Amino acid sequence: MEEGTGMDGRRARRRGTALVAAGVVALLALAGCGSGDSGGARDSAAVAPGGQEGAAADQNKAGPGAPEQAGAGAPDLRVDQRAIIYTGTMRVQVDDVDAAAREATATATRAGGFVGGDERRSSAADAVAELQLRVPAAKFNEVVDEIAKLGRQQRRDIKTEDVTEETIDLDARITSQRARVESARRLLARATSITDLVSLENELARREADLASLEAKKRRLADLTALSTITVSLVGPDATTAEEEPETGFLVGLAAGWKVFLASMTLLLTVLGALLPWLIAFGVPLTVLLVVLRRRRRRQPAPPVSAPPPVPAARSAP
Repeated sequence: MEEGTGMDGRRARRRGTALVAAGVVALLALAGCGSGDSGGARDSAAVAPGGQEGAAADQNKAGPGAPEQAGAGAPDLRVDQRAIIYTGTMRVQVDDVDAAAREATATATRAGGFVGGDERRSSAADAVAELQLRVPAAKFNEVVDEIAKLGRQQRRDIKTEDVTEETIDLDARITSQRARVESARRLLARATSITDLVSLENELARREADLASLEAKKRRLADLTALSTITVSLVGPDATTAEEEPETGFLVGLAAGWKVFLASMTLLLTVLGALLPWLIAFGVPLTVLLVVLRRRRRRQPAPPVSAPPPVPAARSAP
């Protein structure tokens, strides 16, 4: 019996030792998992700021004027992808105005553009042609240089306007407005009362009008950026500009004074012509009336003049 009891005690001690060892192993495993998770969290936290710093660095490289897009980086805004409006004004002195105008028109047509306006003036001094050419933006500089070669260039004024940000803003507003229109249409389809129906119809009409206005602005910008405008003045060889040869002197002043005098006399005669019917309508009867009254006064007999009373004779003193 004593040996059996000793055997049972040893078995119990062995089981207890095994349980303690299993518990220690479990605790070590849990500690290892916890440290791994905390290390991963620390790695994630370390990576996140780095990513934000990288995004901030990319934004700084793009510049403060570069627009942002939700969920994406800054758009590629290279020079050839920007929306730029080109406008130019030129004055060229040529030998033959009509021939130069035909050549300028042909130049714009070859570049893929067209003539937006053509005005010709002819005077005793010389002829002048005013052309408004619309050409693709990519061919703007080429067309300007070719027109300058038609004669002697007297003036050139080139202006540019960058509307890239305005175009991007219009695109975003159009997208948002379209979503609002679709939302109003869905609500209108589910309307159950006349009041809701009328209110939703008015709201839908207002949103559609706003969308049409935004789309019209977008089309206008697209037209201005796709086709540049060049205003060309073609003048003959005898034409001069006010900047080149200002007119001064006694004869110039005399001519200007004569023109002012003629303008003043014309204005005075115009006023007299406007007043003449009134003078005839009222002045003639009034004049006749005055003449009649004056004649009547002359025909009336003069009143008799009474003789003065006799003066009494003076009495002599006694």
